[in-house]
Amino acid sequence: MKAETETVIEIKNLEKSFNGNLVLSGINLSVKKGESLVILGRSGEGKSVTLKCITGLLLPDAGSVKVFDNEIAELDVESLKNLRCRMGYLFQGSALYDSMTVRENLAFPLKRILKIKDHREIEKRCVQVLQEVGLQDTIDKMPSELSGGMRKRMALARTLVVRPEIILYDEPTTGLDIITSKEISQLILKMQKQYQTTSVIVTHDIPCTKIIADRIVVMNNGTYTATGSFEELENSDDEFIRSFFN
Repeated sequence: MKAETETVIEIKNLEKSFNGNLVLSGINLSVKKGESLVILGRSGEGKSVTLKCITGLLLPDAGSVKVFDNEIAELDVESLKNLRCRMGYLFQGSALYDSMTVRENLAFPLKRILKIKDHREIEKRCVQVLQEVGLQDTIDKMPSELSGGMRKRMALARTLVVRPEIILYDEPTTGLDIITSKEISQLILKMQKQYQTTSVIVTHDIPCTKIIADRIVVMNNGTYTATGSFEELENSDDEFIRSFFN
């Protein structure tokens, strides 16, 4: 009998409010190891809030968020820090350090998170990950010298350089033209397969979703109203769900 795939993220009855406004209303979600899950929903539905609850940047008002079977709300500072070392977060605005070169941006998490002190090992990892995202010629450039698409690639490289087991993507293709968006989506898929990471992607980009998603969940009124493959949801009888694909 085939062994069941490990669950790496388990969310149960998650609720989160801001100033009395209920944003997440009883979220339930399981994410399997190696899965690529896309969260679709209108602006303000709480998609990014879900990601922040997974990392412990926000704590639930009610319910449970477990990552690698660790209850996020019960972890002390050191334990949460160690758990975050196993996760990568690709911010919507890339969040590169503008005062650092590409090399320094990549070396920073290697020194800070992984505590690597061997300069040759750091250089080897920086060069390798830049080659993988097609930016090997930019190692001594500043972020301001990179195009929007290159900055996204660079942000992905910085996330991958510490080899996380889970990567959370917040609108990875926002602000990019159609061609560059497709290239970034294909790169994310390629890197996920190469590194065997688990991916949770928040996006409005339907072409990106079609490339990346193993499974999609659709948010409405602070909860998940549907889950399925791209084809299943595209052909749904529910008008609200189908509206995302038209």
